Amino acid sequence: MGADLYEQLPAARAVFDTADAALGIKLSTLCFSGPEGELTQTRNTQPALVTHAIAALVAALDAGTLTHRPAFVAGHSLGEYAALVAAGSVTFEEGVRLVRLRGEAMQAACDAQPSTMAAILGMEPDALRAAITPHGASLCNINAPGNITIGGTTAAVEAASAAATAAGASRVVPLTVAGAFHTPLMAGAAEQMRANLAAVAFRNPTMPVVSNVTATPLTAGDSFAAELEQQITAPVLWLASAEAMKAAGVSKFIEFGPGKVLSGLLKRIERSFDVKNMGTVEEVRA
Repeated sequence: MGADLYEQLPAARAVFDTADAALGIKLSTLCFSGPEGELTQTRNTQPALVTHAIAALVAALDAGTLTHRPAFVAGHSLGEYAALVAAGSVTFEEGVRLVRLRGEAMQAACDAQPSTMAAILGMEPDALRAAITPHGASLCNINAPGNITIGGTTAAVEAASAAATAAGASRVVPLTVAGAFHTPLMAGAAEQMRANLAAVAFRNPTMPVVSNVTATPLTAGDSFAAELEQQITAPVLWLASAEAMKAAGVSKFIEFGPGKVLSGLLKRIERSFDVKNMGTVEEVRA
């Protein structure tokens, strides 16, 4: 993950090297060579994804590929930290350290209470919430029309998945995840992160950051500590975030980092969106 950026683009290499120094571990080696079992641990996955995203962004800026200032920045879940780095609210070093602490706190919460998630297709939020709440499950991510993830204890998600199917879901897909992120089961992680977030002096962003929690633009640095604490236990409102940006006149989106998950969701939300990915050398130079 990101090896081509590191090998071919000095600006990206500097970001990976900075992450290694900031965390005191060879995160770059984990990204490029694994072992996969270690990379997929939440405490490593989260800083790895943010590092890849920022490396791609910095490389694109260095190459002159990006020529316009964005109207907004937004990130899905841990991607909100990358958005804050991009907006200048935190330095990359501050952001990658925070996301490492977030990963450790969330892993501890997963270990304390085993839990899981499932993708539910073909239902709208209110109907799905009504079907799953009696079984102790919660909405985690409202990603796109008819694309929602739920989470809870393993038993709760199994029962809620059956209830969703009975209520009309077109498909239920169990997810291989460390735990039920963005649910009340992460309360311990949120509490643990409170002091870590309070220790950082968040600056006013250079462009609005669209909130995962409220899908509204945030423009004050002093709002981010509460935002990042709340998003650990609150559902990610990605659908509403995209719709809010569309309502503000946005039609073009660039996704930085590995994969094209958000790009796919954006096209599902609005087919007319112009969506581009930047996660590889070829994409950064295009």
